[in-house]
Amino acid sequence: MLLMSCSEEQVDDTGTAVVKGRVVDIRTYEGIANARVLSSPTTSTVFSDKDGYFIMEKVPVGKYSFQAQKDGFIARFQPATVEKDVPVEIIFELEVSTANNKPPEIPTLTAPLDNATSQALSLDLTWTSTDPEKDPMTFQVTVKNGTTDEVKTYSDLKATTLKITGLDYSTKYYWQVSANDGINKPTNSAITSFTTLAFPNPRYLYVKKVKNNNVIYTADEAGNELQLSPSSVNSYRPRKNLSINRIAYISSDGSLNQIFTMNPDGTDVKKVTNFIPIAGFNMDHVNYCWSTNGRQIIYPNFDQLLRIDSDGSGLVQIFKTPNGKFISECEWSQDGSQIVLKVNDASGYNVEIYAINMAGDVLYQILSGEKGAASGLGITIDNSKVVYTKDVSGFENSTYRRLDSRIFIYTVATNTSAELDTQKENGFNDLDVKFSPNEAKVIFVNTSNDGLSAKNIQTASISDSSTRTTLFQNAAMPDWK
Repeated sequence: MLLMSCSEEQVDDTGTAVVKGRVVDIRTYEGIANARVLSSPTTSTVFSDKDGYFIMEKVPVGKYSFQAQKDGFIARFQPATVEKDVPVEIIFELEVSTANNKPPEIPTLTAPLDNATSQALSLDLTWTSTDPEKDPMTFQVTVKNGTTDEVKTYSDLKATTLKITGLDYSTKYYWQVSANDGINKPTNSAITSFTTLAFPNPRYLYVKKVKNNNVIYTADEAGNELQLSPSSVNSYRPRKNLSINRIAYISSDGSLNQIFTMNPDGTDVKKVTNFIPIAGFNMDHVNYCWSTNGRQIIYPNFDQLLRIDSDGSGLVQIFKTPNGKFISECEWSQDGSQIVLKVNDASGYNVEIYAINMAGDVLYQILSGEKGAASGLGITIDNSKVVYTKDVSGFENSTYRRLDSRIFIYTVATNTSAELDTQKENGFNDLDVKFSPNEAKVIFVNTSNDGLSAKNIQTASISDSSTRTTLFQNAAMPDWK
């Protein structure tokens, strides 16, 4: 008869060895204190020290399963074979138990305070956050520029302070902090905001192309630049009125183009035109004008010249071209007594430039009967001179390309126009000209006549032909106040 029996494996007690090691948090590899370490088959039970180390003396030889336990962590098992007088070393990497683990408390944003103003362009964002189990946390900070909609994310932060630099002037920023303990879903703070310092004395307005849109910028004489309109909207032809400290501009509104106004920092946008939009042969070459006191704006709608109060009321037609030509540009004199108009056919040619009084009577003719394109209007404070640009090549084509556009100044008293010598390079155009605030210079756009190259805003002295200076690169539609 064959007899068989079954029993637990017995430990060979013919020798012993030392089993030692460490219990660590798998997330940080820091030691876990007071972790319970035991074996199966059972020999002894020990606890890790303050740094997570443990040691079992005189463990009999044999095959074992060693286990490390700690409240809040998932128990870990490690197999090992103990041989006589051969030390065994084991590392237990414990994972946090998520069964009852709580997420971090919602972070509290402490500085800057919500809606704080006049904040520096470099500052510290600070917040507080705690974890109920004292789990190690990382933070993510999200900062959004309220003007450009640009979002910056700062991840894997361990401190509760973040220094940010390179902020824009006169800009509202929104920020939020997310706390993550690596176990639960991150907790998010409330979103708060702050506004940076006001832009110092901006004198210039212009537009730049951002992808497919025109975007409005302002700048001071040192070249510091601030974006005013969002990159997602086509906004152009900014013109500032000093009396009411508002900026008007044209912006796309569905399929139409309307005139809006805003504060010098881009806030408080208000729509002015509505039922009759600003319109002409080509919106890249259409302009409008403030009254000196800022109460009204004049603008074209094809062959009509309209006047509207700056709050959007009081719309009236004040002039209509007698020959059906489109009004492209208008310049209202400082004293409000006359308006200089540039009119053209539907292709932008057959240009006439003339001045009318407020009754619509023609006061004087500046340009008529010449081939080619013309653009840019400015009138001196005493109504004695008008500045404009004209393509002296007389070239005309379907793309409205100009080959040799130069600056001219018309003198009312003599009824004559004279070219302003600015030492323009051959193959380039001077466009969109205006007088400077003190009328000692002109400001204009210079670009290659290929129609593809970058546009630069330049100035030149009226009395010195060698003073052509580039103010802003890759910019157009200047306004200098």
